[in-house]
Amino acid sequence: MPAEYVPGRPPAALRGHVLRHLGYREHAAAPLRRRQPPSAGVALILGLHPLTLSGPSIGTAPAAAFVGGLSETWVLTEFTGPQAGVQVDLTPAATYTLLGGRALPGGAVPRLDELDDPVLAALPGRLADEPTWDGRFALVSALLADRLLDARARRPAPEVRHAWRRLIATGGRVGVAELAAETGWSRRHLQARFRSQIGLAPGTARRVVRFARAAELVGGGRDPLARVAAECGYADQPHLSREFRALAGIPPAAFRAERFPFLHDAPPRPGQDRTP
Repeated sequence: MPAEYVPGRPPAALRGHVLRHLGYREHAAAPLRRRQPPSAGVALILGLHPLTLSGPSIGTAPAAAFVGGLSETWVLTEFTGPQAGVQVDLTPAATYTLLGGRALPGGAVPRLDELDDPVLAALPGRLADEPTWDGRFALVSALLADRLLDARARRPAPEVRHAWRRLIATGGRVGVAELAAETGWSRRHLQARFRSQIGLAPGTARRVVRFARAAELVGGGRDPLARVAAECGYADQPHLSREFRALAGIPPAAFRAERFPFLHDAPPRPGQDRTP
């Protein structure tokens, strides 16, 4: 059976909370390992089959359904045989509300059955019983709407939400002191509240947001690394390379090859610089 990846469209009411729905079904005859670099979203994985997670912050552990919180390091996933489920990418603020007013500590990847939330833990089983992707997306959206749109739900402070939106809007190129001034809080107070409601300190979140943009550009395989470094606010290409080794575990050229191995076999497009 060929691999199947089906994008879903979150309801309009959930936009701003839910970044993406993706249904997936695939099969690996031999062990298949993938690198998951730090990103600016939280991945809710509603998987139906176990895989192995490993990384500097979590060791090695089997999991099928889990939440990948914000992190400044990478996670490897590996599986053999079938994989299927739904991935939901959430904002950190939405994750805080979904979990009842809890932020995942930076680098945490808890299984759903570790969250003391039986409704959320039961969702993958309900998805397994639903025969269509539209039906699965509807189940996911109904649970998210029930949690995220409830007027009584706990949400991060407006100042924290403002700071996160500014980090995203600037690609991580706004300083913590500037964020504190904009919120009217002291830098120390912003750091404490932001960490408790987002999961990372604002300076670390700034680093992750900037790296996530760089990883997107490097993974796309088209832009020279020096251009990526300049666009994302790094001092120079060596600075970019150091960040890739620290946050993704490999240099950017290896990251690009790992994401798109065919690039080294294909001729460059007109005007395309293939300098690694």
